[in-house]
This record gives sequence, structure tokens and C-alpha cells, in this order.
Amino acid sequence: MDDTVTGQVVEYLLSEKPIDAKLRAKAIEHLTDGVAVMMAGSRSEATKKLIGYALTQTHDTTSTILGFLSKTSPEYAALINGASGHADDYDDTQLASSPDRVYGLLTHPTVPVLASALAAGEYVSCTGAELLEAYVAGFEVECKLAEAINPQHYLRGFHTTGTIGAFGAAAASAKLMRLNEEETRYALGITASLSSGIRANFGTMTKPLHAGRAAANGLTASILGKNGFTADRDGLDERWGFLKVLGDGYSPEKILGKLGNPHSLLSPGATIKMYPCGSLGQPSMDALLEVLQENDVNAQEIKEIKLRAGPNILEPLRYTAPTDYLQAKFSLQFGLASIALRRKAGLREYTTEFVTSPSTIEMMRRVKTMNDPEIAALGTDKMRSILEVELHNGKTFRRPADIARGTPEKPLAESDLRDKFRDCASFAYSQDEANNIYSKLKNIDKLSNINELNQLLTTHAQGN
Repeated sequence: MDDTVTGQVVEYLLSEKPIDAKLRAKAIEHLTDGVAVMMAGSRSEATKKLIGYALTQTHDTTSTILGFLSKTSPEYAALINGASGHADDYDDTQLASSPDRVYGLLTHPTVPVLASALAAGEYVSCTGAELLEAYVAGFEVECKLAEAINPQHYLRGFHTTGTIGAFGAAAASAKLMRLNEEETRYALGITASLSSGIRANFGTMTKPLHAGRAAANGLTASILGKNGFTADRDGLDERWGFLKVLGDGYSPEKILGKLGNPHSLLSPGATIKMYPCGSLGQPSMDALLEVLQENDVNAQEIKEIKLRAGPNILEPLRYTAPTDYLQAKFSLQFGLASIALRRKAGLREYTTEFVTSPSTIEMMRRVKTMNDPEIAALGTDKMRSILEVELHNGKTFRRPADIARGTPEKPLAESDLRDKFRDCASFAYSQDEANNIYSKLKNIDKLSNINELNQLLTTHAQGN
């Protein structure tokens, strides 16, 4: 076995390992959720701007844009579908496997991989089984690299979905396009120079662009590598490799000998979100919902909501008075206010109209967040907070939070996943069409050609 990260990634991608029933079920669950959030994101202003841009750049009609009748080139389809999938911050989130990593902030693994795989798969007319295998491989490469790189990569401002997501995208497309060893090394080396994304752009259209750009960069790197476009053969390693330059190094024990052993999809797993916002606030939002439901509290009774947490939560969720739905996705004040007002915080709550409504603004003023050094001292391996709800009558409810619904510890029921899918699809498809797409996805490895799915995703799109 090669003792470099690049070498082991290449060996893993060139191997042919069967997907067992447990891995298949989990992969299809996350892949289906990925398509769902891409369909929902197709309505976003950012997606429509990217489509307008793409149509001025190419007349290629090879690849499907989810939720639209238009088609475009594989690279632009990857860009658009990747951005759509991250537009609502509703896509799955990688979990940390040890206390020294940042829980929930490693990467959003599915969207860059899936957007690249869908475009590449359509480009080569792959089977559904081949698409699923490539998705699993890309997800694994992305998650293991994100686990291995020094956490300073994220903490000092890189957005891992944009940077390391590109390697997952390259892995998936390289597998579908059957790159050989040398071509795969080139693809990884090219990706090392293309990947980027900084956290300063959270709360703007550029955050979902990170996921789209990651998908497109990975696919472009595979196409170039397939055509013999050269790059360093060990682009992840050594003094000037990606892991050293962008991460100040990595932990070998988290990746060497670990690719597919076990698969990150199974251990530690990933979160499928129940709210379209930053993952860090979701345990706290669940905790508030539980308090309100268990004690039959309505919004008018609430005097103040206090939330104590560490800087790992309070700093990224930095918008205390958001002015639009993009900022609201990184606002504890809005997330908790939405739960207080409507007992939900879904796609139809994360709108600028609701964010800026007088009732929402007034409720957000009742939400107070405080840095708690004791919570911070417990580490960043969980999204820890303590919620306090004070009522006008003097009653106070206190609840700790650290785990959200949709995590392996609190898995979602099939009905929850199906309901989320239908809600996401409703922006572009009828209920019958959404059900047909859902059925195809649940048996995707039975499709003789991925175009059986693409025809449903393209020709039946409405409203866009």
C-alpha cells in the first residue's frame, strides 16, 4: 500500500468494492436528500443568477439542471446544481469522530459530490449502480480528508465544503469517467490548485457558490486529467501539497488505511437537517420546540429566551439582527424566534418577508445569547448550549442541548425523510411527479441508465 495520502486516495478510487445492504441504504438516504435540497434550491435567486450566467457562456445542452427545462454543459450543471443544493443550507453535515475535531463544521459532504456525479454520470451515460458507487466513493474521500486536515483549516476561515468538497467531487467524477492511476493523480493535483472558499462569505450568495464551485472544480479536474493535463502526482502531500499549505498538516491516523474502513457514511455518519439553516443552532432550536410543546407555551407568554454557548456556535451564527433570509440562516435569534412564533422553521419561514416582519423582529429582540466559558471548555466535538425560557408569569424552563434530530443519535423516520423530500420538490414539481422521482431514487441502483432519472428531473419541471 502506498504510504502517501494521494496514493491511498488513488488506490481506493481504483478499487472495486461491493456496497453491502447497510451502506446502500444509508447512501441512498443521503443521495435522495441531496436531490431534494437541490430541487428546493432551484427557486433561489442565486441559482437563477448562475443559470443566467451559464446560458451566456455555453450553448452545450449535455447535462440536466434540476428543476429547470434548460440544460447546459457538465461543468455548469455541476456548478448550478451544487449551488442549488447548498442555497438553503439544508444539506447534510459531516460529524466529527473525535473531540479534537469541530462537530458539524467539517463539510457538507453530499452536495459537491452528488452535483459532480450527476453531471459526469449523464456525460458518460452511466448506470444507477455506477452513480451510487461513485457517490459513496466521493463522500468517503471528502469526509476522510476533512477529518484528517488540521482543524485550523476551518477555524482560521476556510469553508471546508468549498475546499475539500472539491476533492470529493473529483473523486466521484474520476470514478465515473474511469480515470487510470496517472489521470486520477492529475485530477487530484489539479483540484488542489482550484479548491477555495472562505467563511467571510457566510450569509451571502457566495456561500452556496462554494459548493457549486467545488462540484464544478472537481469535475473540471477529472476532465482535464482524463485528457492528460498534468499536475503534481502527490498534490495532497509534502511541503507544498494541499494538506500542508491550506491546513498546516494533517493527522495520518485519520486517513491512512482508513478509506472505506469504516465508511464515514456509517461511522460516525452525517446529519440530515430538519431546518434549512446552519447546523450549529439546530440542537438549540429542537430544545426550544420541545419546551414549548411539552409545556404548551405560546409566543405571547415568552418574556425572554436566553442561550448560553461557546464561541464555536456564537461566532459563526453571528447575525443578531438579520436583514434577509441569507443572514437569517446564521442567526440564533431568528431560528429561535421562528420556533417561538410558528413552532417550526422551514423553507417557508426562511424568507426575507418573514425575517423582516414586525412580529419576528420583536421576538428576536427577546432572544439573548451569551458566551459561556464552561461550555466552551467542554470542547467542540458537540454543539453544546443551555437554553432558558422565561415566561411573563415568572416560570422558567431550562434545557441543555447538544444533539439535533437527523443525527445518528436521533435518526429520522422514513416519513420525516419523505415529507422533507416532498416539501423540497414542491417548488418545482407536482406531488405525483415528486413521488415518481422519490421512487426512482430509492431504487437508483436498479436503473440501467441514469437518464431514466434525468428525464423526470428535466421534462417535468414546473415554475422555473
